[in-house]
Amino acid sequence: MFELTGKVALVTGGRRGMGRSHALALAAQGAKVVVTDIDENECALVVAEIKSKGGEAACFKMDVSKKDQVDSVFDETIKQFGRLDILVNNAGIYFSKIALELTEDDWDKMLGINLKGQFLCAQRAAREMAKNNWGRIVNIASVASGQVGVGIAGGAHYTASKGGIIGMSETLAAEWAPLGINVNVIGPGAIDTPMVQAAQMPQEAMDAMLARVPLKRIGRPEEVSAMVVFLASDEASYVTGATFYVDGGWLAV
Repeated sequence: MFELTGKVALVTGGRRGMGRSHALALAAQGAKVVVTDIDENECALVVAEIKSKGGEAACFKMDVSKKDQVDSVFDETIKQFGRLDILVNNAGIYFSKIALELTEDDWDKMLGINLKGQFLCAQRAAREMAKNNWGRIVNIASVASGQVGVGIAGGAHYTASKGGIIGMSETLAAEWAPLGINVNVIGPGAIDTPMVQAAQMPQEAMDAMLARVPLKRIGRPEEVSAMVVFLASDEASYVTGATFYVDGGWLAV
């Protein structure tokens, strides 16, 4: 099960954290993996790790909010591998600022990467996937994406982007089902990643958050990657337009 040999996957934001974990997990199941991020040198380290384990991979520098860069990287992917089967829209940023102090530039930067970037990559991926009448698009949102009772003080721009991903994905799933393309969302809860560490959440705030999680611990990137692999596989053939929360039970209480 979950065999991906012969498939070509592209992971955005793949240089570290969950993106790196997703790239390694897809490669472990046999996929050829294109790792993209704004730092090509760090992407190259992930590619080297995949190759050291016998996998096939390539890396490209890409800012997902820039259409010309997206098109260029997808062109190179098709040139090198001949096709694209799987897209993991993982690239995202977070910085905290209370709503009354948010600037237009703050808003545009967050939405540009977290939401517009996912659309640009999904749109281009779908055009390639439609050629083979088979595709898997996995969009990474967040447990803080609206309608579940999880808001983030200082994160109106972030939660707006993540909620937008879910709404967008449901529509793309409906539009692209006739093309053989499944589109799904993963909403991670508290996961131990460099982005979370960079947020420098006070320990008491972290403790309070984890107190709401039945499993009483922060998640690991590979625990999200397991869901990515499932959604990228043939075993998820009847799954589209859905959101899966990998949150240690956070939303269950």
